[in-house]
Amino acid sequence: MNGSGPVKPFVLAAAAAVLFGVGGILACGRADPLACTPWTGWLAYKSAFLNPDGRVVAGPNSASLSEAQAYALFFALVANDRQAFEQILRWTEDNLAGGDLTARLPAWHWGKRDDDSWGVLDENAASDADLWIAYVLNESARLWDLPQHKALSALLAQRILHEETAEIPSLGLALLPGPSGFVHEGPRWRLNPSYLPIQVLRRLHAANPAAGWDRIADSAMRIIAGSAPRGFAPDWIGYSAAQGFIPDTQTGAVGSYDAIRVYLWAGLLSEHDSDRMGLLATLRPMADRVSTHALPPEKVDTVSGESRGDGPAGFSAALIPFLQVAGRDEAALSQSRRVLARSGRPTEPGYFDQSLALFGTGWKDGRFRFGPDGALQPSWHSLCPAKA
Repeated sequence: MNGSGPVKPFVLAAAAAVLFGVGGILACGRADPLACTPWTGWLAYKSAFLNPDGRVVAGPNSASLSEAQAYALFFALVANDRQAFEQILRWTEDNLAGGDLTARLPAWHWGKRDDDSWGVLDENAASDADLWIAYVLNESARLWDLPQHKALSALLAQRILHEETAEIPSLGLALLPGPSGFVHEGPRWRLNPSYLPIQVLRRLHAANPAAGWDRIADSAMRIIAGSAPRGFAPDWIGYSAAQGFIPDTQTGAVGSYDAIRVYLWAGLLSEHDSDRMGLLATLRPMADRVSTHALPPEKVDTVSGESRGDGPAGFSAALIPFLQVAGRDEAALSQSRRVLARSGRPTEPGYFDQSLALFGTGWKDGRFRFGPDGALQPSWHSLCPAKA
Protein backbone atom coordinates (compact mmCIF):
# COMPACT_ATOMS: atom_id res chain seq x y z
CA MET A 1 0.00 0.00 0.00
CA ASN A 2 1.16 3.50 -0.81
CA GLY A 3 1.21 5.65 2.30
CA SER A 4 1.19 9.03 0.58
CA GLY A 5 -0.37 11.79 2.62
CA PRO A 6 -2.22 14.97 1.65
CA VAL A 7 -2.04 16.35 -1.87
CA LYS A 8 0.73 18.78 -2.69
CA PRO A 9 -0.11 22.48 -2.42
CA PHE A 10 -1.42 24.05 -5.59
CA VAL A 11 -1.86 27.55 -6.91
CA LEU A 12 -5.44 28.81 -6.64
CA ALA A 13 -5.33 30.26 -10.11
CA ALA A 14 -4.49 26.86 -11.58
CA ALA A 15 -7.32 25.21 -9.68
CA ALA A 16 -9.78 27.90 -10.68
CA ALA A 17 -8.83 27.46 -14.32
CA VAL A 18 -10.50 24.08 -14.36
CA LEU A 19 -13.93 25.19 -13.24
CA PHE A 20 -13.95 28.93 -13.63
CA GLY A 21 -11.55 29.78 -16.42
CA VAL A 22 -11.35 27.02 -19.04
CA GLY A 23 -10.29 28.62 -22.27
CA GLY A 24 -12.84 28.62 -25.05
CA ILE A 25 -15.79 27.62 -22.90
CA LEU A 26 -18.12 29.61 -25.12
CA ALA A 27 -16.79 27.97 -28.26
CA CYS A 28 -19.07 26.00 -30.51
CA GLY A 29 -19.65 22.38 -29.53
CA ARG A 30 -18.30 21.26 -32.92
CA ALA A 31 -14.63 20.41 -33.21
CA ASP A 32 -12.34 23.39 -33.74
CA PRO A 33 -8.60 24.08 -33.44
CA LEU A 34 -8.95 24.46 -29.67
CA ALA A 35 -9.61 20.73 -29.44
CA CYS A 36 -6.15 20.01 -30.84
CA THR A 37 -4.24 22.10 -28.31
CA PRO A 38 -3.14 20.90 -24.84
CA TRP A 39 -6.12 20.60 -22.50
CA THR A 40 -5.35 23.28 -19.93
CA GLY A 41 -8.30 22.18 -17.80
CA TRP A 42 -6.78 18.72 -17.39
CA LEU A 43 -3.36 20.17 -16.62
CA ALA A 44 -4.86 22.31 -13.86
CA TYR A 45 -6.88 19.35 -12.56
CA LYS A 46 -3.70 17.29 -12.31
CA SER A 47 -1.95 20.10 -10.50
CA ALA A 48 -4.80 20.40 -8.04
CA PHE A 49 -5.66 16.81 -7.28
CA LEU A 50 -3.25 14.25 -8.71
CA ASN A 51 -0.28 13.09 -6.65
CA PRO A 52 2.85 12.00 -8.56
CA ASP A 53 2.11 8.37 -7.69
CA GLY A 54 -1.27 8.45 -9.45
CA ARG A 55 -3.54 8.99 -6.45
CA VAL A 56 -6.38 11.48 -6.86
CA VAL A 57 -7.01 13.35 -3.61
CA ALA A 58 -10.76 13.84 -3.63
CA GLY A 59 -12.47 13.54 -0.27
CA PRO A 60 -12.32 15.03 3.21
CA ASN A 61 -9.08 14.42 5.13
CA SER A 62 -7.24 13.86 1.84
CA ALA A 63 -9.13 10.64 1.13
CA SER A 64 -9.31 8.98 -2.27
CA LEU A 65 -12.31 7.43 -4.02
CA SER A 66 -12.56 4.83 -6.76
CA GLU A 67 -14.90 7.25 -8.55
CA ALA A 68 -12.17 9.89 -8.61
CA GLN A 69 -9.62 7.41 -9.95
CA ALA A 70 -12.06 6.37 -12.67
CA TYR A 71 -12.83 9.93 -13.75
CA ALA A 72 -9.13 10.79 -13.82
CA LEU A 73 -8.48 7.78 -16.08
CA PHE A 74 -11.16 9.06 -18.45
CA PHE A 75 -9.78 12.59 -18.49
CA ALA A 76 -6.22 11.32 -19.05
CA LEU A 77 -7.41 9.30 -22.03
CA VAL A 78 -9.30 12.28 -23.48
CA ALA A 79 -6.11 14.34 -23.01
CA ASN A 80 -3.91 11.63 -24.58
CA ASP A 81 -1.84 11.62 -21.40
CA ARG A 82 -0.54 8.05 -21.27
CA GLN A 83 1.94 8.67 -18.50
CA ALA A 84 -0.71 9.98 -16.12
CA PHE A 85 -3.10 7.23 -17.19
CA GLU A 86 -0.64 4.47 -16.32
CA GLN A 87 0.20 6.10 -12.98
CA ILE A 88 -3.47 6.40 -12.05
CA LEU A 89 -4.20 2.84 -13.13
CA ARG A 90 -1.21 1.46 -11.24
CA TRP A 91 -2.13 3.25 -8.02
CA THR A 92 -5.75 2.14 -8.34
CA GLU A 93 -4.82 -1.49 -8.80
CA ASP A 94 -2.14 -1.53 -6.11
CA ASN A 95 -4.12 0.28 -3.44
CA LEU A 96 -7.81 -0.30 -4.12
CA ALA A 97 -7.70 -3.81 -5.61
CA GLY A 98 -5.03 -5.45 -3.51
CA GLY A 99 -2.58 -5.36 -6.41
CA ASP A 100 -4.77 -7.29 -8.86
CA LEU A 101 -7.78 -5.88 -10.72
CA THR A 102 -8.35 -9.31 -12.26
CA ALA A 103 -9.05 -10.77 -8.83
CA ARG A 104 -11.33 -8.22 -7.15
CA LEU A 105 -13.30 -5.04 -7.58
CA PRO A 106 -11.59 -1.88 -6.32
CA ALA A 107 -12.56 -0.65 -2.86
CA TRP A 108 -14.41 2.64 -3.08
CA HIS A 109 -12.83 4.51 -0.13
CA TRP A 110 -9.15 4.89 0.79
CA GLY A 111 -7.56 7.26 3.28
CA LYS A 112 -6.08 7.84 6.71
CA ARG A 113 -7.07 5.33 9.39
CA ASP A 114 -7.54 6.00 13.09
CA ASP A 115 -4.03 4.69 13.78
CA ASP A 116 -2.58 7.25 11.31
CA SER A 117 -1.77 4.59 8.72
CA TRP A 118 -3.10 4.92 5.16
CA GLY A 119 -5.18 2.31 3.38
CA VAL A 120 -8.64 1.05 2.46
CA LEU A 121 -11.36 2.45 4.73
CA ASP A 122 -14.26 0.50 3.20
CA GLU A 123 -13.81 -2.71 1.21
CA ASN A 124 -17.13 -2.34 -0.60
CA ALA A 125 -16.97 -1.34 -4.25
CA ALA A 126 -18.88 1.39 -6.12
CA SER A 127 -20.33 0.15 -9.39
CA ASP A 128 -20.26 3.52 -11.15
CA ALA A 129 -16.50 3.71 -10.69
CA ASP A 130 -16.15 0.09 -11.75
CA LEU A 131 -18.14 0.78 -14.94
CA TRP A 132 -15.99 3.77 -15.88
CA ILE A 133 -12.76 1.87 -15.19
CA ALA A 134 -13.88 -1.06 -17.34
CA TYR A 135 -14.93 1.42 -20.03
CA VAL A 136 -11.72 3.43 -20.16
CA LEU A 137 -9.64 0.25 -20.17
CA ASN A 138 -11.57 -0.97 -23.20
CA GLU A 139 -11.22 2.37 -24.97
CA SER A 140 -7.54 2.81 -24.13
CA ALA A 141 -6.95 -0.63 -25.63
CA ARG A 142 -8.48 0.56 -28.90
CA LEU A 143 -7.11 4.10 -29.00
CA TRP A 144 -3.59 3.30 -27.78
CA ASP A 145 -3.36 -0.26 -29.13
CA LEU A 146 -2.98 -1.91 -25.75
CA PRO A 147 -4.51 -5.41 -25.93
CA GLN A 148 -3.69 -6.10 -22.28
CA HIS A 149 -6.10 -3.34 -21.30
CA LYS A 150 -8.88 -4.97 -23.31
CA ALA A 151 -8.37 -8.26 -21.49
CA LEU A 152 -8.40 -6.48 -18.12
CA SER A 153 -11.55 -4.58 -19.10
CA ALA A 154 -13.31 -7.81 -20.02
CA LEU A 155 -12.44 -9.44 -16.70
CA LEU A 156 -13.55 -6.41 -14.72
CA ALA A 157 -16.80 -6.16 -16.69
CA GLN A 158 -17.51 -9.83 -16.04
CA ARG A 159 -16.94 -9.33 -12.31
CA ILE A 160 -19.32 -6.34 -12.27
CA LEU A 161 -22.05 -8.48 -13.83
CA HIS A 162 -21.40 -11.28 -11.36
CA GLU A 163 -21.13 -9.21 -8.16
CA GLU A 164 -23.01 -5.93 -8.73
CA THR A 165 -26.25 -6.84 -10.47
CA ALA A 166 -29.60 -8.34 -9.52
CA GLU A 167 -32.72 -9.60 -11.28
CA ILE A 168 -35.42 -7.16 -10.14
CA PRO A 169 -39.13 -7.70 -10.86
CA SER A 170 -40.39 -5.53 -13.75
CA LEU A 171 -36.91 -4.00 -14.19
CA GLY A 172 -34.95 -7.05 -15.28
CA LEU A 173 -31.21 -7.38 -14.84
CA ALA A 174 -30.20 -4.17 -13.06
CA LEU A 175 -26.98 -2.63 -11.80
CA LEU A 176 -26.70 -2.32 -8.04
CA PRO A 177 -24.58 0.50 -6.55
CA GLY A 178 -22.15 -2.05 -5.12
CA PRO A 179 -21.72 -5.69 -4.13
CA SER A 180 -23.23 -5.43 -0.66
CA GLY A 181 -25.71 -3.32 1.27
CA PHE A 182 -28.24 -2.58 -1.47
CA VAL A 183 -30.68 -5.51 -1.25
CA HIS A 184 -33.07 -5.48 1.70
CA GLU A 185 -35.99 -7.43 3.06
CA GLY A 186 -39.31 -6.94 1.35
CA PRO A 187 -37.68 -7.47 -1.07
CA ARG A 188 -36.45 -3.92 -1.63
CA TRP A 189 -33.49 -2.61 -3.56
CA ARG A 190 -31.57 0.67 -3.22
CA LEU A 191 -30.53 2.10 -6.59
CA ASN A 192 -28.71 5.17 -7.93
CA PRO A 193 -29.75 6.56 -11.35
CA SER A 194 -26.51 8.56 -11.68
CA TYR A 195 -24.58 5.27 -11.72
CA LEU A 196 -26.09 4.44 -15.13
CA PRO A 197 -24.39 6.30 -18.01
CA ILE A 198 -26.04 4.75 -21.06
CA GLN A 199 -23.03 5.32 -23.34
CA VAL A 200 -20.79 3.31 -21.03
CA LEU A 201 -23.29 0.46 -20.95
CA ARG A 202 -23.57 0.59 -24.75
CA ARG A 203 -19.82 0.22 -25.13
CA LEU A 204 -19.51 -2.66 -22.69
CA HIS A 205 -22.26 -4.41 -24.66
CA ALA A 206 -20.42 -3.79 -27.93
CA ALA A 207 -17.27 -5.28 -26.42
CA ASN A 208 -19.12 -8.44 -25.34
CA PRO A 209 -22.62 -8.73 -26.87
CA ALA A 210 -23.40 -12.03 -25.15
CA ALA A 211 -22.67 -10.84 -21.61
CA GLY A 212 -25.97 -9.11 -20.82
CA TRP A 213 -25.01 -5.44 -20.92
CA ASP A 214 -27.90 -4.73 -23.28
CA ARG A 215 -30.25 -5.88 -20.51
CA ILE A 216 -28.48 -3.57 -18.05
CA ALA A 217 -28.95 -0.65 -20.48
CA ASP A 218 -32.66 -1.48 -20.82
CA SER A 219 -33.19 -1.58 -17.06
CA ALA A 220 -31.16 1.62 -16.71
CA MET A 221 -33.64 3.44 -18.92
CA ARG A 222 -36.51 2.11 -16.82
CA ILE A 223 -34.78 3.19 -13.61
CA ILE A 224 -34.04 6.71 -14.84
CA ALA A 225 -37.58 7.22 -16.16
CA GLY A 226 -39.39 5.51 -13.31
CA SER A 227 -37.48 7.31 -10.58
CA ALA A 228 -38.22 10.76 -12.03
CA PRO A 229 -42.04 11.06 -12.05
CA ARG A 230 -41.84 14.85 -12.41
CA GLY A 231 -38.77 14.90 -14.62
CA PHE A 232 -36.22 15.43 -11.84
CA ALA A 233 -33.72 12.67 -11.06
CA PRO A 234 -33.21 11.62 -7.43
CA ASP A 235 -29.85 11.06 -5.81
CA TRP A 236 -31.01 7.64 -4.63
CA ILE A 237 -34.21 5.66 -5.14
CA GLY A 238 -35.81 2.67 -3.51
CA TYR A 239 -37.58 -0.06 -5.46
CA SER A 240 -40.05 -2.46 -3.91
CA ALA A 241 -41.40 -5.57 -5.56
CA ALA A 242 -44.82 -4.60 -4.22
CA GLN A 243 -44.78 -0.81 -4.67
CA GLY A 244 -42.34 -0.10 -7.47
CA PHE A 245 -40.27 3.05 -7.08
CA ILE A 246 -40.35 4.63 -3.62
CA PRO A 247 -38.34 7.46 -1.98
CA ASP A 248 -35.02 6.32 -0.59
CA THR A 249 -35.18 5.52 3.12
CA GLN A 250 -31.88 7.32 3.81
CA THR A 251 -31.92 10.41 1.61
CA GLY A 252 -35.61 10.79 0.82
CA ALA A 253 -36.88 12.18 -2.47
CA VAL A 254 -33.98 14.56 -3.01
CA GLY A 255 -32.17 15.21 -6.28
CA SER A 256 -28.89 17.06 -5.83
CA TYR A 257 -25.17 16.29 -5.99
CA ASP A 258 -25.55 12.71 -7.23
CA ALA A 259 -28.49 13.39 -9.54
CA ILE A 260 -26.78 16.21 -11.46
CA ARG A 261 -24.83 13.51 -13.29
CA VAL A 262 -28.00 12.01 -14.75
CA TYR A 263 -28.49 15.19 -16.82
CA LEU A 264 -24.78 15.29 -17.64
CA TRP A 265 -24.70 11.72 -18.98
CA ALA A 266 -27.89 12.36 -20.98
CA GLY A 267 -26.38 15.48 -22.54
CA LEU A 268 -23.22 13.62 -23.50
CA LEU A 269 -25.06 10.84 -25.36
CA SER A 270 -24.48 10.54 -29.09
CA GLU A 271 -27.04 12.35 -31.21
CA HIS A 272 -27.56 8.98 -32.91
CA ASP A 273 -28.26 7.05 -29.72
CA SER A 274 -31.71 5.49 -29.94
CA ASP A 275 -32.60 6.45 -26.37
CA ARG A 276 -31.42 10.05 -26.34
CA MET A 277 -34.72 11.63 -27.33
CA GLY A 278 -36.56 9.57 -24.72
CA LEU A 279 -34.13 10.64 -22.01
CA LEU A 280 -34.38 14.30 -23.00
CA ALA A 281 -38.18 14.07 -22.90
CA THR A 282 -38.12 12.42 -19.47
CA LEU A 283 -35.80 15.05 -18.02
CA ARG A 284 -37.27 18.07 -19.80
CA PRO A 285 -38.60 19.65 -16.57
CA MET A 286 -35.02 20.31 -15.48
CA ALA A 287 -34.36 22.06 -18.79
CA ASP A 288 -37.55 24.07 -18.24
CA ARG A 289 -36.52 24.95 -14.69
CA VAL A 290 -33.07 26.20 -15.68
CA SER A 291 -34.47 28.05 -18.71
CA THR A 292 -36.76 30.11 -16.47
CA HIS A 293 -34.33 30.69 -13.60
CA ALA A 294 -30.88 32.17 -13.59
CA LEU A 295 -29.26 29.21 -11.79
CA PRO A 296 -29.78 25.47 -11.53
CA PRO A 297 -31.36 24.31 -8.27
CA GLU A 298 -29.16 22.80 -5.61
CA LYS A 299 -31.91 20.47 -4.42
CA VAL A 300 -35.16 19.27 -5.92
CA ASP A 301 -37.97 17.33 -4.26
CA THR A 302 -38.49 14.70 -6.95
CA VAL A 303 -42.03 13.91 -5.74
CA SER A 304 -43.41 17.45 -5.62
CA GLY A 305 -41.06 19.05 -8.14
CA GLU A 306 -40.29 21.90 -5.75
CA SER A 307 -36.71 23.16 -5.71
CA ARG A 308 -34.60 25.16 -3.29
CA GLY A 309 -31.19 26.74 -3.23
CA ASP A 310 -28.79 27.53 -6.03
CA GLY A 311 -26.47 24.84 -7.27
CA PRO A 312 -22.72 25.53 -7.48
CA ALA A 313 -20.98 26.48 -10.70
CA GLY A 314 -20.14 22.81 -11.25
CA PHE A 315 -23.87 22.18 -11.71
CA SER A 316 -23.93 24.86 -14.39
CA ALA A 317 -21.00 23.26 -16.20
CA ALA A 318 -22.60 19.82 -16.00
CA LEU A 319 -25.84 21.12 -17.51
CA ILE A 320 -24.28 22.81 -20.54
CA PRO A 321 -24.38 19.70 -22.79
CA PHE A 322 -27.87 18.73 -21.57
CA LEU A 323 -29.31 22.18 -22.22
CA GLN A 324 -27.62 22.53 -25.58
CA VAL A 325 -28.81 19.19 -26.98
CA ALA A 326 -32.28 19.87 -25.53
CA GLY A 327 -32.43 22.96 -27.74
CA ARG A 328 -32.14 25.43 -24.86
CA ASP A 329 -29.33 27.44 -26.38
CA GLU A 330 -29.95 30.58 -24.32
CA ALA A 331 -29.96 28.61 -21.07
CA ALA A 332 -26.78 26.79 -22.09
CA LEU A 333 -25.13 30.11 -22.93
CA SER A 334 -26.25 31.57 -19.60
CA GLN A 335 -24.68 28.68 -17.69
CA SER A 336 -21.50 29.02 -19.75
CA ARG A 337 -21.32 32.70 -18.91
CA ARG A 338 -21.76 31.90 -15.23
CA VAL A 339 -18.85 29.49 -15.34
CA LEU A 340 -16.69 31.95 -17.25
CA ALA A 341 -17.60 34.80 -14.89
CA ARG A 342 -16.05 32.89 -11.99
CA SER A 343 -12.65 33.04 -13.63
CA GLY A 344 -9.96 34.37 -11.32
CA ARG A 345 -12.04 34.45 -8.15
CA PRO A 346 -10.12 33.38 -5.05
CA THR A 347 -12.01 30.16 -4.45
CA GLU A 348 -11.00 26.55 -4.03
CA PRO A 349 -13.58 24.62 -6.04
CA GLY A 350 -13.74 21.03 -4.86
CA TYR A 351 -12.85 17.88 -6.68
CA PHE A 352 -16.44 16.99 -7.59
CA ASP A 353 -17.27 20.41 -9.06
CA GLN A 354 -14.08 20.36 -11.08
CA SER A 355 -14.84 16.85 -12.35
CA LEU A 356 -18.27 18.00 -13.52
CA ALA A 357 -16.58 20.97 -15.15
CA LEU A 358 -14.12 18.83 -17.10
CA PHE A 359 -16.91 16.63 -18.43
CA GLY A 360 -19.16 19.54 -19.35
CA THR A 361 -16.63 22.00 -20.74
CA GLY A 362 -14.54 19.27 -22.33
CA TRP A 363 -17.58 18.30 -24.39
CA LYS A 364 -18.44 21.93 -25.07
CA ASP A 365 -14.95 22.63 -26.38
CA GLY A 366 -14.99 19.58 -28.64
CA ARG A 367 -12.45 17.59 -26.64
CA PHE A 368 -14.51 14.41 -26.92
CA ARG A 369 -17.73 12.84 -28.13
CA PHE A 370 -19.37 9.45 -27.68
CA GLY A 371 -20.39 7.38 -30.70
CA PRO A 372 -23.81 5.69 -30.97
CA ASP A 373 -22.23 2.48 -29.64
CA GLY A 374 -20.62 4.42 -26.78
CA ALA A 375 -17.17 4.53 -28.39
CA LEU A 376 -15.03 7.39 -27.11
CA GLN A 377 -14.09 9.86 -29.84
CA PRO A 378 -11.34 12.12 -28.45
CA SER A 379 -10.35 15.05 -30.64
CA TRP A 380 -6.69 14.02 -30.66
CA HIS A 381 -7.49 10.69 -32.27
CA SER A 382 -9.72 11.63 -35.16
CA LEU A 383 -9.66 15.38 -35.66
CA CYS A 384 -6.16 16.70 -35.02
CA PRO A 385 -3.26 16.63 -37.47
CA ALA A 386 -0.73 13.89 -36.79
CA LYS A 387 2.50 15.10 -35.23
CA ALA A 388 5.79 14.21 -36.86
